[in-house]
Amino acid sequence: MIELRPHRELGGARYGWLDTRHHFSFAEYYDPRRMHWGDLRVWNDDTIAPRSGFPRHPHRDMEIITYVRKGAITHEDSLGNRGRTEAGDVQVMSAGTGIAHSEMNEEDVPTQLFQIWIIPNETGLPPSWSTQPFPKGERSGSFITLASGMPGDDEALSIRADARLVAATLEAGQSAAYAIAPGRKVYLVPASGQIEVNGVLASTGDGVAVRDETQLQVRAQESSEVVLVDVA
Repeated sequence: MIELRPHRELGGARYGWLDTRHHFSFAEYYDPRRMHWGDLRVWNDDTIAPRSGFPRHPHRDMEIITYVRKGAITHEDSLGNRGRTEAGDVQVMSAGTGIAHSEMNEEDVPTQLFQIWIIPNETGLPPSWSTQPFPKGERSGSFITLASGMPGDDEALSIRADARLVAATLEAGQSAAYAIAPGRKVYLVPASGQIEVNGVLASTGDGVAVRDETQLQVRAQESSEVVLVDVA
């Protein structure tokens, strides 16, 4: 089963400094049909105005992945961590027993990012944060694992969840395959461009929810960047 969730039909809000779209129920957007996708709880598509952002606020017992699409985001937290994550790179925060953080766009241009929350497979652990650059050239024409809590993904950023986040950049006409293990679900979004997923057409910002499939064939109709989460 492959279900297309068009960007224009997503929930969301505009706050002046933030234009956000929610793939799942979040904040003031509630849809009982879209509470989660397996262990994937949140996928927000955020555009943050220059010199603004999310002031310090707390989280606990959630794996939070930030995938920066354009611009950069600067993270600061109660553990003393501070770092800047640029377009194409990823940061991971394991909220654990509790962490407070801010995510600010300190740039002179808007920042676009995906904020992805995954339910952890173990709670009550110490909080942590990490970031890592992933040159886009390394994921040209194929999916590369960026963050994972699954066996064998030792070079990716570590998360405390039975899940994996991968990304690919594809030129027009290029294809990338992704195998899905039995019983697992996939959710993918084109960060840019237009793609076909097993024949289903999806454009920038559209969500594609996949279950009961064993193989995905993603073909780019134009130059595209694709982000995919594999969950139990």
